[in-house]
Amino acid sequence: MQTDIKDIELFLFDMDGTLYLGNQLFSFTKVLLRTIREKGKRYLFMTNNSARSVVDYVAKLERLGIAATPDDFITSSQATIWYLQRHHAKAVLYVCGTESLKAELRGAGFAVTDDTEAATCIVIGNDTELTFKKLDDISRMLCTREMPYIATNPDWVCPTEYGSVPDCGSFCEMLYRATGKRPIFIGKPEALMPELAMERLGVPKERTAVVGDRIYTDIKSGINAGTVSILVMSGETTEEILEASADKPDLVLQDGSEIVNALLE
Repeated sequence: MQTDIKDIELFLFDMDGTLYLGNQLFSFTKVLLRTIREKGKRYLFMTNNSARSVVDYVAKLERLGIAATPDDFITSSQATIWYLQRHHAKAVLYVCGTESLKAELRGAGFAVTDDTEAATCIVIGNDTELTFKKLDDISRMLCTREMPYIATNPDWVCPTEYGSVPDCGSFCEMLYRATGKRPIFIGKPEALMPELAMERLGVPKERTAVVGDRIYTDIKSGINAGTVSILVMSGETTEEILEASADKPDLVLQDGSEIVNALLE
C-alpha cells in the first residue's frame, strides 16, 4: 500500500481521540482541516459513536469552532440504516440507544417501539441513556426468541478528556454473558463505512486514508476496506498496544499535525 500522504485525495477521520478528546479540540485540528481543503483534497468525519445524530455532531463541531454540514459525515448510525434498509426494511425496531438514535431511525422510515412483543429486530448503540430495563428487555427477547440483533459499533470504550467510559461493545459483551448471543456489528472495523464514503465521493481506495487512534476499529476498518491506514497516537493506542497488535497500520503518526507537515512539505 502506498503511504505518501501527498497522494491521498480523501481523508476519513475518526473524531474522538483523533480530532478532539471529549469537548477539547486538539490544537492542530483547525489547521489540519483547512490545509486539506486548500490542497484541493477532501475529508469526511467517520465516527462509530451512535449516541449522537449527524445534526448533533454538526452542532458539536460548531461549538468547537469547526464549520460542518451533514454531508461531511459518515456515521455508524447511517451505516446501520443502510444495512437495515437492505436486510430488514420492514422490521419493527427495539432500540437500546439514545433518543437521538431513535429519531434518526424514525427519520429513515423505520418503526421504533418499546414493546418487546411488537419488536421484530433489536438495534443497540452507544447508549448514554442506558437503563436496566433496556438490558432486561433485550435479555428477555434474546433468550426467548430468534430475531435479528444489530449493533452499531463494537468499541469497548469511548474516550473522554478524563479517561474512558463504556461504549456499545461493552454493553454487547455484558448481554453476551447473560444470553450467549452476539450481534451483527455494523461500524468499524467492518469495511462498510469507508466503502460508503468512497462510493459517495467517487474516490478509489488507493487514494483514500482512514485516520484514527484505535487499531481494532479504525485501522482494521481501513485494512478491511483496502485503503491506506494511518494510526495517530493521540488517543487510545499506546506503544505497547501497537507492538502487540497483529494488525499494523501503513503509517504511525504522533498526531494529526504530522499530516499537516507532510502536506505542506
